[in-house]
Amino acid sequence: MEIAALRTAHPDHWQKATAIRTLTLDAVAAANSGHSGMPMGMADVATVLFEKHLKFDPKAPAWPDRDRFILSAGHGSMLLYSLMYLTGYEDITLDQIKDFRQWGARTAGHPEYGHARGIETTTGPLGQGIANSVGFAIAEEIQRATWGKQIIDHHTYVMAGDGCLMEGISQEAIGLAGMQKLGHLIVLFDNNNITIDGTVDLADITDQPARFAASGWHVQSIDGHDPVAIDAAITAAKADPRPSMIACKTHIALGHAAQDTSKGHGALTDADQLQAAKQAYGAPLGDFEVDPAVKAQWEAIGARGAAARQGWEDRFAKLSAAKQAEFNRTYAGEAPKKLAAVIRALKKQISEGAPKVATRRSSEMTLEVINPIMGETIGGSADLTGSNNTKTADLGVFNPDNRKGRYIYYGVREHGMAAAMNGMALHGGARPYGGTFMCFTDYARGAMRLSALMGIPTTYVMTHDSIGLGEDGPTHQPVEHLAMLRATPNTHVFRPADTVETAEAWECALTSKTTPSVLALSRQNLPTVRTTHTTKNLTAQGAYVLADADGKRQAIILATGSEVEIALAARDLLQEGGIGTRVVSMPCWELFEEQDEGYRRRVLPAGPVRVAVEAGIRFGWDRWLFGERGRREKSGFVGMHGFGASAPADRLYQEFGITAQDVAAKVKSLIK
Repeated sequence: MEIAALRTAHPDHWQKATAIRTLTLDAVAAANSGHSGMPMGMADVATVLFEKHLKFDPKAPAWPDRDRFILSAGHGSMLLYSLMYLTGYEDITLDQIKDFRQWGARTAGHPEYGHARGIETTTGPLGQGIANSVGFAIAEEIQRATWGKQIIDHHTYVMAGDGCLMEGISQEAIGLAGMQKLGHLIVLFDNNNITIDGTVDLADITDQPARFAASGWHVQSIDGHDPVAIDAAITAAKADPRPSMIACKTHIALGHAAQDTSKGHGALTDADQLQAAKQAYGAPLGDFEVDPAVKAQWEAIGARGAAARQGWEDRFAKLSAAKQAEFNRTYAGEAPKKLAAVIRALKKQISEGAPKVATRRSSEMTLEVINPIMGETIGGSADLTGSNNTKTADLGVFNPDNRKGRYIYYGVREHGMAAAMNGMALHGGARPYGGTFMCFTDYARGAMRLSALMGIPTTYVMTHDSIGLGEDGPTHQPVEHLAMLRATPNTHVFRPADTVETAEAWECALTSKTTPSVLALSRQNLPTVRTTHTTKNLTAQGAYVLADADGKRQAIILATGSEVEIALAARDLLQEGGIGTRVVSMPCWELFEEQDEGYRRRVLPAGPVRVAVEAGIRFGWDRWLFGERGRREKSGFVGMHGFGASAPADRLYQEFGITAQDVAAKVKSLIK
């Protein structure tokens, strides 16, 4: 259909959609960078969605029962920013549109969660948004079953492009959503047949509607520029019990000289072509100019949600005070007051009984006291439930027949699991955690990085954390993974030595509001090293003196996790030889780094030689060995220097030289 025909067929709709297109063109031109084509192509779909279907209130962007709108094709961010400005979100003003992609602006190149109220998630790495949306939809299903439809009953809408669907994570997400029958999830596929390199068939010939249908989705294919067809398709999608995908056939960079070309994907900055497109649209020709009547129509669309939001507030007010308080607590991300008490009680029990268990089992023991008092936790595993120890008896399994279940079998989908958990955390009212083998953080890495970037408290339960897993061999033995995770900003990496430290790590994770946590847990049994009960959470300090020197302090051994046991045994050997040795347990480097200088100096004073022991690579340890008042010539490391091998764990520790004798020998070699 020609532009003129589109203009005349539905003139009111056309004018509203045109405002998105012209704002996009002007913002990208002003920034001299960005992606013009996707917002121009999907403007019609967005207009129909916001005008006729989306439940939202720009004046209350955090309203819990709003519909969620996720722009998975995050490069088309000007679509979202235009909609937010036009409908009246206070954080996105016209000045913010003019400052697109500039320092300090809320209008970043890709949507950034936290920059402006109304941006539901950070997208840009393709496929993440559609995978997040599965978590949003799962959280909505659980909360609808828990609180009732009067309190929670909304949809999650996603705009995704060819790139999102080419990314492997998309199939993980699509398969999970189809199996779970997430009927309140609707994907709007921008089917424009264009990628940066050229037409899609340069790299892919997948029949996307057939792929979704094969995964259990309701599928429709429509003209993405026909508002009547768009409206009818969304209406049908909302009525179907399955998740829905609507393939919207669109023209990228509609009405511009670059329409239907790979050039149309990127920044369209030519001034003459820009003016020609505006003329073809019948739009005002001024920079960032929107017809006041059109802006008023958009503002009226935004204002409509106030009545629905007020109705929700009225219904919410009818809940008992206790229920309101519990709902508000979970949405505020606050841990219940009981949490500290149950953690303390568990710690006391463990210190007195001193069991020898793997820290993955320690984690399960902790979850057994946490999950009954935190109804917002949602657990799961990527097909390793029995190995990760992530399921407690009280949770119940989430599936189409039990929407109150809080345990998810993710299947072999580490990346999809991580991204879905991010979606749950972003939805609000949920505390997701999920497990796999630590080595497979490689597969989950993209979503784990976004947890940190967005500042959301997703918890990753990563078991089988070293060569200590034994016979599965080097493909499964993490060596560089601790260093990789510790190198990630805003991530707390916990490697607890026993059940007490594991319980403390969980308390830290569940009281965090803006930092994700990784729990690196052992397969092998470990002794209880904290045999004296303390009410204080020592893990929250990051590192602490576990055993001090008898006599003059000549050495400090630093260790984490399963190697704390080795450090203590090495201390015994050294003390027998008259070498006073302190052992410092360092369950979380990041938290130790946050402690004040005085505390760090007390734990790591100048003078003694320092040896670190950890069954991973050395990378990062020098920060503690010859930083913090240490000396290079008086420090050493006992750990891994390459990949592992397949053998029983005890043999591996011997062969790789990670024993108490090796640590003691290293200390002695440094004392002169």
